[in-house]
Amino acid sequence: MKVTLFIPCFVDLCFPRVGMSMVTILERLGHQVTFHEDVICCGQPAFNSGFWEETRVVARKVLQRLESSEAVVIASGSCGAMMKVFYPEIFDHAPEAPAARALAAKCFEFSEFLVNRLGVTDLGARFPAKVTFHDGCHGLRELGAKKPARALLSRVKDLTLVEMKDAETCCGFGGTFAAKFPMISTAMGEVKCLSAEETGADYIVSNDSSCLMHVQGLLDRQGKKVKTIHLAEILASA
Repeated sequence: MKVTLFIPCFVDLCFPRVGMSMVTILERLGHQVTFHEDVICCGQPAFNSGFWEETRVVARKVLQRLESSEAVVIASGSCGAMMKVFYPEIFDHAPEAPAARALAAKCFEFSEFLVNRLGVTDLGARFPAKVTFHDGCHGLRELGAKKPARALLSRVKDLTLVEMKDAETCCGFGGTFAAKFPMISTAMGEVKCLSAEETGADYIVSNDSSCLMHVQGLLDRQGKKVKTIHLAEILASA
């Protein structure tokens, strides 16, 4: 299969290893991977702030560049939800509506693509550590992608997964929410950090680098030893 990666702006700028890990995994599975360097924003910041027309300007470019893709695999549940759920909404009754629906049908969050589309759970990975998993809000609530990541982690050699009691609770990042309401965002993040720490895990794993960026910042400021890591980085380890 020819797979087109969509690497969000924050992954492209701050967490390039996530994208490289995804390429490694997909190529190991025998797929051809492509990436459009000029399409790294889905328009979500503008959408979340209520600027829908500005969002459409960004989204139109995404629709055009990814129109011929066989499958689009996305390194973030939040961007995946934007393209799969909210593009059809913002272009409802617009000329771009058919293109938005067509793109939505072939968009997959990374873990969802591996498990639900390819039927793969064992990638031969080994990661000797105790981990806990954080469910990003969009991946969980908009895409319903709770089980795939856990199915993949269950097959990683020497890895122990311990669920935290607040696995499904928002970490407080929420994109522009963290900038608009920093005190609330910090308080929510501290609850998440405490919940993760209580498991005794070495790492907090998630499908969303944006959540992990927020949580890692709080952990560092608290002087905690717990680290964060994207699911793809674990699965690429051999």
